[in-house]
Amino acid sequence: MASFSVCAESEAGGGSRMPGAFVISLDFELHWGVRDKKAPSGNYRPNLLGARRAIPRMLDSFERFGVAATWATVGFLFAESEEEMREAWPYLKPAYRDPALNPYAELIGKDEQEDPLHYAPSLIAEIRRRQRQEIATHTFSHYYCLEPGQSRETFAADLESALRVARRRGISIRSIVFPRNQVNPRYLPVLAMNGITCYRGNQSGWMHRARAKGRDGALRRAARLADHYVSFSGANVTPWNQVLDSTGLCNVPASMFLRPYSPRLESCDALRLRRIRSSIEAAATRGGIFHLWWHPHNFGRYTDQNLRFLDKVLQVFADCRDRYGMESLSMADVAVRARASAEIRLAGKK
Repeated sequence: MASFSVCAESEAGGGSRMPGAFVISLDFELHWGVRDKKAPSGNYRPNLLGARRAIPRMLDSFERFGVAATWATVGFLFAESEEEMREAWPYLKPAYRDPALNPYAELIGKDEQEDPLHYAPSLIAEIRRRQRQEIATHTFSHYYCLEPGQSRETFAADLESALRVARRRGISIRSIVFPRNQVNPRYLPVLAMNGITCYRGNQSGWMHRARAKGRDGALRRAARLADHYVSFSGANVTPWNQVLDSTGLCNVPASMFLRPYSPRLESCDALRLRRIRSSIEAAATRGGIFHLWWHPHNFGRYTDQNLRFLDKVLQVFADCRDRYGMESLSMADVAVRARASAEIRLAGKK
């Protein structure tokens, strides 16, 4: 979706416009999201365990600044025990060509206490306890929608399992984030049939197009890294009138990934913050949507530094809220607003 470069006209056809929106989504997956790349006992283990300590502190920051967030959660993490997890397995499973992608072969412990990398019911409960935090789905099994061996049928079965484990906890899922940002247009009707109202589309620009594993070249990775500090892809602010797409779903596309702290690049953090600030301010002044995302395990190491930077970002939003009336919304909130706006616009044409 192209960056928004002019002020939005009123969605209702009047002289005012929709307020700017600041959206945060988190890909909550623990080891399920990196299991094909990182061993549970390997050098990434501190990041994964550290995510468990970072999540309550992130929630504290969100509460302090009055910020909503969408937590796209892998369905496996809901389980209290290995028995419950296996009972929730879908009746059809993907037959990935690459066996490393098969999560059902993962060796896991019996519960969260024994295996904190593959279970997270206590963390899900903590997220639910906090105000304005949306639990969304990241599919049941961290399903790969563009990898050889996936199919619409196995995706539908996976999604049904994800919704079922959430319903057991009294959670009604309305939003989805596709693992590895592998948005597959063939799957969008499946979302609508299962009551999903919105998804996180990909950030604009050639460097952010969805790709299967192993097809992400060095040039694309380098361009994405540079884009965190210098504006190659633009502000990536989404106009409200582009959220509701032709499928009837709401696409709340990513604007920017919140890159984690790196000691090697610490001297560039002022540039990183300036890049984010300019995009948030663009959304606030133009009446569009800025959508920031990351993984909790990105804050698992250098947690203090990451949280200090996050607070600076949230302060930028708070300033824009005070100056321009910008709002903090979950993905589901955006879908509700976008649909209501579209209905008003349609009624005005009659």
